Order: sequence, then C-alpha cells, then structure tokens
Amino acid sequence: MKSCPLLLLLCAACTHAFPALPVTAEPEGNIELAQEYLRKFYSLNTDGTPVARKKGSPFSEKLQQMQEFFGLEVTGKLDSNTLEVMHMPRCGVNDVGEYSHFGGRPAWRTTALTYRILNYTPDMDQADVDTAIRRALKVWSDVTPLTFTRIYDGTADIQISFGAGVHGDFYPFDGPHGTLAHAYAPGNGIGGDAHFDEDETWTEESAGYNLFLVAAHEFGHSLGLSHSNDRRALMYPTYSYTDPTRFQLPQDDVDGIQALYGASPNPIPRTPAPTKPTTTQTTPTTTTPATSPSNCDPTLVFDAITTLRGEIIFFKDSLFWRKVPQTPEVHKYAIASFWPSLPSGIQAAYENQEKDQVFLFKGSKYWALQGFDILPSYPKNIYKLGFPKTVTRLDAAVHLQDTDKTYFFVGEQYWSYDEARQVMDKDSPRKIEDDFPGIGKKVNAVFQDNGLLYFFSGHKQFEFSMKSKKVTRTLETTSWLGC
Repeated sequence: MKSCPLLLLLCAACTHAFPALPVTAEPEGNIELAQEYLRKFYSLNTDGTPVARKKGSPFSEKLQQMQEFFGLEVTGKLDSNTLEVMHMPRCGVNDVGEYSHFGGRPAWRTTALTYRILNYTPDMDQADVDTAIRRALKVWSDVTPLTFTRIYDGTADIQISFGAGVHGDFYPFDGPHGTLAHAYAPGNGIGGDAHFDEDETWTEESAGYNLFLVAAHEFGHSLGLSHSNDRRALMYPTYSYTDPTRFQLPQDDVDGIQALYGASPNPIPRTPAPTKPTTTQTTPTTTTPATSPSNCDPTLVFDAITTLRGEIIFFKDSLFWRKVPQTPEVHKYAIASFWPSLPSGIQAAYENQEKDQVFLFKGSKYWALQGFDILPSYPKNIYKLGFPKTVTRLDAAVHLQDTDKTYFFVGEQYWSYDEARQVMDKDSPRKIEDDFPGIGKKVNAVFQDNGLLYFFSGHKQFEFSMKSKKVTRTLETTSWLGC
C-alpha cells in the first residue's frame, strides 16, 4: 500500500507547505494562494468559481479551521497573520488536531519489525548514523510492544535511505533547507520506508539537522502516526532542536502510538511533563512572529547585512531576509530555522568570497558559515583578530575583494583587517567620517554590491563609491526588499 509521504519541515516553530514567499501588504492579492492552501490541507471543495469570502461561506469556515489549528485568532478572514502562516514551508498532508493516524488507521500486523539502512550520508561517520537510527527507533519501542531488528540483506519493513532531488519515488526533494525527510505509512512495497534529503547537513549535534530527531519523527510516520498540532509533540510538523541526551517522548505521541499498538509490557519510568495550558493562544508561533516588521516598514533598522553566494542576507532581531539575485522575491525566516545554535540579534556580518565563508558576529564571539552550514570549531573570540579588550562588540563589517581588506565598524571608528596577513593594519582604528564622508558617524550595517558600498545608518542608506570617496546616492533603507 502506497501512502502520501509526510514531509518534515525546516522551520523551528511553525508549519506549512509552499516555498516561502514574501507576504505582501495587501491580503487580497493572496486569495488564490489561500484557496489552494485550504483545498490541499483543509479539504475546501472548489469548482473553479470565484471564492465567496463572506461569513459562513465554505472558504470562511475552512479558514477558521486553519486558524484554530495554528493557534491564530479565529476570524474567518484572510488577515496578515494567517497569510504569514500560509506562506511558510510545510508538510504535504491534511492538518489534524492532537495526535492522529492516517486514514484507515494503517498499522503493522506484527510487533516484530525489521529495518535496513540502504546507504549512508557522508556528513557523519557510519557508526554515528547507525546509533542515531537505533536510538530513534528505540523512542517508539520504549513505550510499545514493538521491537526493531536490523537486517543487512533483503527487504526490511522499514527501508532507510539518503538521497537528493529525484531519488526513486514520486516526491523529489527540494534542496537545502526545505523538506528534510519523508516517510510512508505502514504497508507493502514502499510502505514504512523513510527517506532523508542528502542536500541537508546531518549531524549528531545542534548544527545542521540532528539525524536522531528527524529520524524519530519520520519513524512515527512509518508506524502509522500522522501530524499533531501540539507544539511540544515529536509529531508536530516542524523541526526544532532538543538536546538528544534529554529527549523524552512527549505524552501526545505516547497516546498516539499506544492507540495503535498498546503499551509496553516493560514500561520505562517517565519524568512528569508539564500540564498543557488551558488558555487559547492567539499569537502564532511561526518562523516570522506576528510582531515582526514588514518588509517596507520605514522605521526598519537592520542589525547586519552580508552577501552569501550571490544572495543578500538582512538580519534583524530573530529574523533574516534572503534577497535572491534576478528575482523580485524576498523571503523572511527565523534565524533558528536555519541555524538553531546561532543567537538572535546578529550585530555584524560579512562574506569573504575567496574563502567561500560568511562570518557572523555577536558580542565578543563570531561564527563562520560555508554555504548555510556552520563550520566546526566555532564560535571564536573576536580578540583573536587583534581587537583590544575595550571593543566588546562590532556594529558592522564588510570585505573588499580588490584589496582583501575587511573593515570592522565600532562606534565612530573602523578597523582595517588584512585577510592575507591575518593582522589588523597598523593605522587602525580610524575615524569613519574621515574616510567615508557623508555617511554619518555610526554604521549599523554595510555590504558591497557591484563595486559599491551600501552603508546603513539609522533609517538611511548611502551608496558609496570607494573610487571617488563620496556618497553617490541616498536610498530608502528597505529599497532592497522590493519597496
């Protein structure tokens, strides 16, 4: 029996299934997307006629169901908070309340199941992959009569594999940071199998995506569980990091799996979980909180900006925007959805294209990325770069490719770092207003594009030519976000 795969998401505290798209200021422009969303995930029956959005219409009723599921204010209207949720990546199955099972409650007819690891990710040692898979299955065998035996030849009940893009089923993966994995409900053939996207970075820790946590979620699908709307549940559709050494299967998941297979004959004592809140949540917990600034907010002040392999990344508090070249779209994400181990409030950032590395700074620490992966041995201390102890944080940074110098802006001064020699230039620090006239005395963020520097100071943006040493244009801060 073949079932639709359940796609695990990248976001840290949200749920959804489309590529992330910019939320426009005008909700009416998204009515087609909302109609398609409700058709796919809330069984809205449409016949191609215009959607009636008035109170009591099928569209309004399904919208209320969706709002209730995600803890939004239940209005039946297509407001900005609801649109924000609809624009986020998600799993491709209908939403249901608390734990649930697939239609028809498919379950294995035996409690003695086999599994086979068909191939390995190069991101981890094979022994570590074996351990993560074994521990992920144990999550479920600890609370049920199920047993899992590994086999090395033949066809197992649960076949486990890593693959990228088109990988042998009808549901190709979508590259880094989209769908992490999917699994099939119990059944013959592909039933029970779990596939992991090789384009992701798999780890034992918080960097990248923790294989144990993702596998434990997917194996819930392999055993017959669908998704839960309990944000504490393992079967909630989104990825969020939990220390694997402290992981305990939440009660919602225990109830779901035991409804299919019964309780373990040898139960392991559990630490009591906190009681579920009885109050109704009216604010969504999503990758982009409802209070987050809009793209075109004239008061928006960025914390840091950097390029990354042709993209431009704008940081603000717990969020970042991705500006992709040659496209008008600007996507907004939570920092934690890409980098769970990074703090919020990144204060400075720059890219060294020759090294193919991006450096992110907060306080006296900094991290290095290669692509979207945090490099090992980070964070490091900024004092290793040559800063005196009087410097406790950086305001902005930018790397100049033609000189191989990196400028660090601190207060009304800037420091010049020689990347080739890995030392600060002897004349550092210098006054910003002496060498960058017209941009103000303090820099909040800066990056380089097509040979020009773009300085952000408060609510203003200055285009600066290093050749003429002058401001060539004054722009709106949000001009890069399609405003």
